[in-house]
Amino acid sequence: MKPSMNATTSPLAEAIEAISIPGILMDHRLIADGDESALLPTELAAFAGCVVKVRRASGAARIVARTLLSRFGRAHCAIPKSTAGMPVWPEGIVGSLAHDAKVAIAGMALQREFQSIGVDIEPAEPLAPDLLDIVATPKERARIEDDPFRGRLLFSIKEAIYKAVYPLDRTFLDHHDVEVSLADRAAVVRDGRVVRFRYCVATHIVALAFIPARRAAT
Repeated sequence: MKPSMNATTSPLAEAIEAISIPGILMDHRLIADGDESALLPTELAAFAGCVVKVRRASGAARIVARTLLSRFGRAHCAIPKSTAGMPVWPEGIVGSLAHDAKVAIAGMALQREFQSIGVDIEPAEPLAPDLLDIVATPKERARIEDDPFRGRLLFSIKEAIYKAVYPLDRTFLDHHDVEVSLADRAAVVRDGRVVRFRYCVATHIVALAFIPARRAAT
């Protein structure tokens, strides 16, 4: 996976490339003034009541996504938001969008190779100590102790896992419904589903969760 959003390779671009999985394209974009104008009419309807910074970040994420679509040989098209909040992808494509205040990312794959994927991005900053018990299960808390940086990492991974699982199961998950093993790079959801993930830490934390197509599963 070669970075395509930036003229020069940044530490974040290198980190994202390092966690790339064959068959999954990922890229990012620094959110810029005017990115809100990238929202097409059918996309804009879902953000009509949002403040400019939300529309701008959502437009930036779709700029990245449309670039990835072209790398799959697909025409640029609208990527509207469903009533459940998930992007609606063209037939045969699975993907995920995310952004924080500064950076937007997108991940994409062919449905014949992956049932679903999820991505998340968070600032590489510690999680507020009072949120650790909300995000981490007792077993996870024992592993990370009181490390607020790994607490933020757990949060990002679980967000990516939720985005990967929800389109398949249509089940809302609490943070304690997902048990993450950083050592195994795998998580178990409350229904027993196992989800693999990768993550990187640079200027931001980026998490990628993926569920291979059944024929490709190992």
